[in-house]
Amino acid sequence: MTELINQLTPDEILFWHWWAGAVALLLLEAMLPGAFFLWMAIAAAIVGVLLLAIPSLGGELQIMLFSVTSVVTIIGAMQWRRGRPKLEQTSTLNRRGQQFVGETFVLNEAVVSGRGKLILDDTRWGITGPDCPAGSRILITELTGGSMKFEIVAD
Repeated sequence: MTELINQLTPDEILFWHWWAGAVALLLLEAMLPGAFFLWMAIAAAIVGVLLLAIPSLGGELQIMLFSVTSVVTIIGAMQWRRGRPKLEQTSTLNRRGQQFVGETFVLNEAVVSGRGKLILDDTRWGITGPDCPAGSRILITELTGGSMKFEIVAD
């Protein structure tokens, strides 16, 4: 196999060689962090398509096209990322109840003397707020410790 590769001159490179190179670069992208090899894989696929359309492209021209296309795709991706602001999402890791703040729920138990219980997902949360009967709609306003504060929502 090594002898075959060593005997392959740049003028004998076929379109599928570029596509195989693109797949290899995608595998590298999958194994290594970042998004660098992805753009080189796209460049290799583009050169493969060009070679399929124009089989007379010389080996040196193919390598030059790959190099230029790689640089263009990488710089284009960097410019595209720079123009898009990151969507900052507040992590609720280790603060699971924080995700419920600002949400509306229906009480399954009455709140008596300012204290009650609310079942959300698989957890029973302690809630504090005005007294209200089961079936009332409430808005979670704050999470303090293991308890949630709420307000009654008018129907």
